[in-house]
Amino acid sequence: MAVQQDAAADAAVSHAAGDRPEGLEDESLKEIVVRTLGAAGTAIAQLASGLNTALLALLVLLWLAVTAVTSVVGVGLLMAPALLRALHALAGRERDRLGRRGPEVVAPQPPPTRLRPALVDATTRRELRWLVRHATLGFLLGLLGVYLPIAAVRDTAFPLYWPFLPKGATATSLAVGSAHSWPAALAVTLLGVGWIAIILGLTPGMARLQARPGRGLLAAGPEADLSLRVAELTATRAAALDAHATELRRIERSLHDGAQNRLVSVTVLVGAARRMVARDPAGADELLERAQSAAEQALAELRTVARGILPPVLADRGLAGALSGLAADCAVPCRIDVDVPERCAASVEATAYFVLAEALTNIAKHSGAGQATVTARGRDGRLLLRVEDDGRGGAEADGGTGLTGIHRRVAAHDGSLSLVSPPGGPTVLKVDLPCGS
Repeated sequence: MAVQQDAAADAAVSHAAGDRPEGLEDESLKEIVVRTLGAAGTAIAQLASGLNTALLALLVLLWLAVTAVTSVVGVGLLMAPALLRALHALAGRERDRLGRRGPEVVAPQPPPTRLRPALVDATTRRELRWLVRHATLGFLLGLLGVYLPIAAVRDTAFPLYWPFLPKGATATSLAVGSAHSWPAALAVTLLGVGWIAIILGLTPGMARLQARPGRGLLAAGPEADLSLRVAELTATRAAALDAHATELRRIERSLHDGAQNRLVSVTVLVGAARRMVARDPAGADELLERAQSAAEQALAELRTVARGILPPVLADRGLAGALSGLAADCAVPCRIDVDVPERCAASVEATAYFVLAEALTNIAKHSGAGQATVTARGRDGRLLLRVEDDGRGGAEADGGTGLTGIHRRVAAHDGSLSLVSPPGGPTVLKVDLPCGS
C-alpha cells in the first residue's frame, strides 16, 4: 500500500511539474525550426529585392550630385525635371515593393516635377531623405543579404572541394587564410556554420532596418491629403456592391426562367398523369416520362446555378486543380503553370476562378487564337494570375461586359488588373489579388 501511494505521489509531482510527452516537445522544436528558416528565407529575399532599388537609388543619388554641381553653369537646371521624375518613379517602385512584402505603403498626392515647386514640397524632401538612406545603408544591407548565403554555402561545403583547389589558394570567404590539412579544411566549415547562425539570427532584423526608411518617409504623412485614396476606396466599394447586385440578378433570372419553369412543367405533367392513369394508362406513362425529363433538366440547371455561385471544384481539388480543369476544358489549346503553395481566402480563389473562366471564354469566342498560356503564382501574400493568347488582339479593358465584370470582381478585393492587347496580338491579361481578403 505504501509503495502504491509513493508511486501515485511521484506521478502527481511529475504532472504538476508540467512534464510533456516526448512527441510534443519534438513537434514544438520542429515548428520553431521551420518558423526560423522561413523567416530567414523571407528576409534574404527582401534584402535581395531591396538591393535592386538601392542600386537604382545610388545611381539617382549620383545623378543628383552631378545635377547640383552643373547647376552652377545652368546645365543642371535643364536636367532637374527629368531627375525629379526619376526620383518619384523610384519612390513609387519602392512603395510597391514594400507593399508586396508587408502592409501597404499609402502614397501621398503626386509631387511636382518642376524645380521651383519641388524645392518647397514636403513629399519631395521626404523622398530625398529616403534616397540618401536607401542608397547608403539600404545598399550595404542588401549586399550583406546577398553575400551571407553565398559565404555560408562556400565555407560550409569547403571540405568537399578543398582537395581540388590549387596549393596555397585562399580557404575562407573572407579572403584570408589557406588550408594545408584536413583539420584546417574542417575549421573553415565551422566558419560556414557561423555564417548560417548569423543568417538565422540577424537577417530578419536587417530586412526590417532596410525597409524602415521607406515605410517611414515614403508613406503619406499626417499632413497629406488622403482624399484620393478615400475616393478610390469609395469607388471600389460601389463597384463591389454593383457587382454583387448584378450577380444576384443573374442568379434570380437563372432560377426564374430556367429551373422554376421546369418545375412548374413537372407539376402540371404529374397532375395530368394522375387524372389520366385510370382511363388512359399509356398516355399517363408518356406524361410521366416527360415530367421525368423536365425534372432532370431542372436539376441540371440548378447544378449550373450552384456552380456559378461558388464552384465546388475549389473545395474538392483546390485552386490549382480548379484552374487546371478550366484550362483542360478550354476550346483553345491551353498550357497552364500553377504554383500557389498556400490556400487563399475562399472569395479570392472564387474570383481567380471566375476571372480565368471569363478570360478563356473570351479567348475562345473572340480572339481567334491558336494557343493560350495561363500562369498563377502565390508570393508574399499576393495571388498573381497571367493569361496570354496569340490571337488578333485589340481587346480593351472596358470594351465588353465580360472584361468589365472581371474588373469589378478584382476591384472588390482591392486588387489590380492590367490588359495589354495591341492590334495583331498577343493579348496579356494580368490580375493581382491579395490572398487574405
